[in-house]
Amino acid sequence: MSSLLITGATGFLSGAVLAKALSENAFDHYLLLVRASSAEEGLSRIKENLQRFACDEKSLSSLSLQNIIIGDLAEPDRFLNDERLLEVTHVINAAAVASFGENALIWKVNVEGTLKFARRMANVRKLKRFLHVGTAMSCIPEAGALVTESITHKEEEEHLVQYTWSKSSIEQLMLEQCPALPLVIARPSIVVGHSSLGCRPSSSIFWVFRMALMLGKFMCSLGDKIDVIPVDYCAEALLMLVKRRTVEERVYHVSAGDERSVSFAEIDRAIADALGQPPLSSDYRQVDYEDLIQCRREFKTIYGPCNERLMLRAMRLYGEFSRLNVRFSNKKLLGLGMPHPPRFVDYIRHCVETTRGTSIPEMMKVDFK
Repeated sequence: MSSLLITGATGFLSGAVLAKALSENAFDHYLLLVRASSAEEGLSRIKENLQRFACDEKSLSSLSLQNIIIGDLAEPDRFLNDERLLEVTHVINAAAVASFGENALIWKVNVEGTLKFARRMANVRKLKRFLHVGTAMSCIPEAGALVTESITHKEEEEHLVQYTWSKSSIEQLMLEQCPALPLVIARPSIVVGHSSLGCRPSSSIFWVFRMALMLGKFMCSLGDKIDVIPVDYCAEALLMLVKRRTVEERVYHVSAGDERSVSFAEIDRAIADALGQPPLSSDYRQVDYEDLIQCRREFKTIYGPCNERLMLRAMRLYGEFSRLNVRFSNKKLLGLGMPHPPRFVDYIRHCVETTRGTSIPEMMKVDFK
């Protein structure tokens, strides 16, 4: 009997994975790691998250208290002795503190707790695949590059944020300290929205594009490209990687690749079209971060009530990423039979429609926990 353990099951990506797995009857049994005070509360949180993905009632009712394992990677010792782990055949480890803010839990969860969990699962005899979800940005790509998969580890000071440093570090530690773990690493690029549900499941990162275009200036040029995929495509790829009997590579990008990445000019036109307004085109200006600081007094007028310092921090962080103009090669994933993803501009209208009436500061909360 196949048994899939999903960590971070109330999150954006894991919710999409579980919704798709249930709809396809991909596994015989599911074990879902949830932070909650009781199994009842955990099950309720899982179902509430699945409803954001329009999960049907049949799929929702298939889950019970037996599918819930109460635990937190911040305190892994509390669940690692659960006997149900012995029956697990496949793992999708997507739990992480995915904040670009300053969060004391990033290292505790993403590295220390995850390593303890990996060590435990390496001793589960029935385990066939441990799919760890990293991030394509952990490799610190060179500006303008088409990046191929690599497990090269770079120093902390080269990372823009602690999040990418933590994701790079845990990959190295698992490879070094868990040789018996049937490990495959999936590195998604930038996951934004859902190809049909837009930002209904989560507004994560979509607000960055709206913020920059509302301001009329940002640190990237309109000609720069960005590698974006929808969460449902990413979920499909993760399920394929975890279920596939054999894989030849240790690391796979889940990305738009060179062919399906989009320029900021295309994004501008698509958002403008969805809003029924003209694109910025020649009115847009590429600026340095110092120029953004100078216009901070305009933020409340443009965005409504907001924390100017947090807005500037967001602009600096995402501005640095946006002007990298990198794409992540997806040839290895496509070589396994995975189809090309939709282009961001092909579903961006859904993202616009599902965030109407929501302010930029409200949308930002998911990424600055």
